[in-house]
Amino acid sequence: MKKKKNLLKLAAVIFFVAIVFTTATVDAQQVRYKMTTDIPASITTPDSVKTSLGTLKFFDGFPDEATVQKVYDNLDFQRGVQAFLTSLPAAVFYATRAGIRTFGPDNQTTLISESLLDSRTLMFVPNTETIYIITWFDTKDGPLVIEMPPNVLGFINDFWSRFVTDVGNPGPDKVHGGKYLLLPPGYAGAVPEGYFVLNSRTYGNVLFCRGFIVNGDLRPAVENARRNLRVYPLANAANPPAMNFVNISGLSYNAIPSNNVSFCEKMTQIREEPPEAIDPEVRDLFSVFGILKGMLFEPDARIH
Repeated sequence: MKKKKNLLKLAAVIFFVAIVFTTATVDAQQVRYKMTTDIPASITTPDSVKTSLGTLKFFDGFPDEATVQKVYDNLDFQRGVQAFLTSLPAAVFYATRAGIRTFGPDNQTTLISESLLDSRTLMFVPNTETIYIITWFDTKDGPLVIEMPPNVLGFINDFWSRFVTDVGNPGPDKVHGGKYLLLPPGYAGAVPEGYFVLNSRTYGNVLFCRGFIVNGDLRPAVENARRNLRVYPLANAANPPAMNFVNISGLSYNAIPSNNVSFCEKMTQIREEPPEAIDPEVRDLFSVFGILKGMLFEPDARIH
């Protein structure tokens, strides 16, 4: 009797092992159905992935809470870097405008390096062998007339450092000088004849010019700018205001943007420009940080 029981137990064990083996074999071979689809491992989500952010963990393809937070933090970091790099051109001109305004108002103040520049002038890529002529234009109150001197080399860019026109030798005045008319964004008023007409996407624009040294003498270039450069509203063409020329040689002048959180605080100044001045994808990028018109720039501890 005891022997019979032992034989029954042995038979049960063998049957169980056979079932397990058969099931494992079927699982290993995977039963094929009519709609069975081979899924490449390359498009599946593993349970864990080691990355520069740390180990990201998933269950059935879904991230756990810690992984979600890491990824969102990284996305905001990437957008912050992109926003910084994208806005650098405007930040440089914001700093340029701020520097000019320490010497006088927009449209009437022209900086000239009458005896060249030295290390006390903080600017991007200046040299010590050029007479620079710099003016900030603001067309919020309407079109501006810009009377350019002859024999200069320069350009006008908008607030985002986008090209508006060359002036002087490579410009439409062909080194002879002439009158330019800078129109504000969306201007639909009358445009008189006799001007080189310029359209800008922003109210703020900057003029950078070089004056030519004559046989080592700086005075002709300086006198040419002081005598011939004029900026005034079209509405005041009959009675233009006086220009304020400032010699910045040897002066402390900062036209370099900051590289801390105040960078973003200053970039909120783009709110004064029309939203259409920047492309939709850039506006969306800036909206993450609240630096668009109608938004508050209030970064929390995580964004900081």
